Amino acid sequence: MERKWIELSSDEKREERFKRWLSPDDVTFISPEAERLFKERVTRLIAVIKLKEPDRVPVVLHPGHIPARYSGYTVKDVMYDADKLAKAWEKYINDIEHDALPSAGLVRNGRILDILKAKMHKWPGHDLPDDCMAQYVEAEYLKADEWDALQRDPSDFHFRTYLPRIYGAAEPFRKLPPLPSVGGMHGGLSAFADPEVQAAFEAFREAGKEEAKWRKAISEVDDRGMASGLPPFSRGVIGGGAPLDTIGASLRGTTGTIMDMFKQPERLIEKMENMVPETIQRMIAMTNATGVPVVFMPLHRGADGFMSEKQFYTFYWPYLKRVILGCVEEGLVPVLFAEGGYNTRLEIIKDLPKGKVIWHFDQTDMTRAKEILGDCACIMGNIPSSLLVTGRPDDIKASCRKLIETAGKGGGYIMAPGATADDSKVENLKAMFEAAKEYGVYRK
Repeated sequence: MERKWIELSSDEKREERFKRWLSPDDVTFISPEAERLFKERVTRLIAVIKLKEPDRVPVVLHPGHIPARYSGYTVKDVMYDADKLAKAWEKYINDIEHDALPSAGLVRNGRILDILKAKMHKWPGHDLPDDCMAQYVEAEYLKADEWDALQRDPSDFHFRTYLPRIYGAAEPFRKLPPLPSVGGMHGGLSAFADPEVQAAFEAFREAGKEEAKWRKAISEVDDRGMASGLPPFSRGVIGGGAPLDTIGASLRGTTGTIMDMFKQPERLIEKMENMVPETIQRMIAMTNATGVPVVFMPLHRGADGFMSEKQFYTFYWPYLKRVILGCVEEGLVPVLFAEGGYNTRLEIIKDLPKGKVIWHFDQTDMTRAKEILGDCACIMGNIPSSLLVTGRPDDIKASCRKLIETAGKGGGYIMAPGATADDSKVENLKAMFEAAKEYGVYRK
């Protein structure tokens, strides 16, 4: 009899997840060669995660909106037309070599943003040019004196206060009575008959239908890419593995978060304590649904100079570490995208189980990163985004060779841009793969 999942060790859980990643039961390959390539690529990635030498250094990149431009479309075109998005990504997938699936999952749907009158973003056609990626608008969506209201009834606060702040279409929800007072002996149902309230609910219904169609279109493109032999490196995005990042991005903003560190630190700590198990459970659920054990965690506020070491130890690392360890315990592989530089953090972040995570560096000294983390964590990235945009293929190959000779020594390295370079030249992306094949082969 097979052992129950709860009885497995973290290592055994990870191996089971790796098996599903290597041999997915929901992918019908277009040919035996496609299946062989899929398994070869996953095997390569698993080897580096385990700090071993694969056949060669793997290359992973998120192309941003490059496939749209490569196919002659603008960002606005693919944000508003699923057919154009599908055509663009399929052409890009077919023409450009990859070791992992370049999904269109990060492309936002312009129609949904229109329907809901989104305030949290600017996008092509709405305060931005047609060929510019969408931008996040940071603000204090939770005010400094509203922590009590959020804690007292999170659902009511989210529905009647938070949603109207981030979506213009939700403004009529402010008219509704507190949710606990609705129904039963309390009444309060007449407010739902208000035409403006009904129009707000209709907007969300329409947005929901649009999202379902959009996800279906992207899933179909992804499925065809996987069927051709491209394994997903990670599927879906969790907004910030570090609870402080989530608070800063979606609730208090950078300024508000910093002020809370000084004026009401207990509020941040209480919220982060509650967020740790919630974040872990969301990541487990996403992994269980997709079959991909790698989970992406963008770390927005942990970089050098953003906060003092004392603040990093107090507000950032303890809660991020608990999220990481919770994921590792369930057999997940966190990809920790260290935005900016982490040169002063390297000794701190070394305190994790060996061979369980991937550190994706943006502007960190990779020689030091390899020296400090190389025997305990897979490292990734650091090809300058600016070089991918402005450089020549020879410049890219030289940069890649240097990284392979330092970060790639002995295995445990994934070649990748430091960050998504939305305007990268396609010939420079091709040069990355050429460099991996020319300089990144491990001799047995």
